[in-house]
Amino acid sequence: MREDIPDTESVFDELSRAATAGEQSESYTISLGTTDESSKDVERELDELMAEVNAALPTEDVQFDETIIKENLDEILLMLIALHEETHGKELLSDLTHLFGAQLSPGTVYPSLHTLEEEDVLSMHAKVRTKEYSIDDEEYVRATVERTMVQHLAFGLLLYAFLPRL
Repeated sequence: MREDIPDTESVFDELSRAATAGEQSESYTISLGTTDESSKDVERELDELMAEVNAALPTEDVQFDETIIKENLDEILLMLIALHEETHGKELLSDLTHLFGAQLSPGTVYPSLHTLEEEDVLSMHAKVRTKEYSIDDEEYVRATVERTMVQHLAFGLLLYAFLPRL
């Protein structure tokens, strides 16, 4: 194993510590008139999470390409909705663009929201001009996010273990 590559166990331990250290749950008070303010709160929260990831990983900057965003759209939408506590599709599209640089169409995002609603993971509340989504099944969301996290970590560790063979 090359000496300049950190031990995979220590990277995993760091990620675990970073994830569990951030278990303080902040609540956001969001109203229709404060969309810019709430987006800034979510953006600040995601910036803090990314700072934890960057601190734990041996890399300068982590960026996600659009393919990864699409493949993990349900989990990302669930994360964004949980951070907002209640939000609408247009705001989610804006978050995906501003926070992840992903230019996803409504035809990609709304079917995912409708499927999550049909599966009773999300609640939809019809407002005057929009439909507001909120998390309905927190246990499902936690299990889904944890399963996806473990899959990505395992795949990353597999690739990491392969690097010394190159």
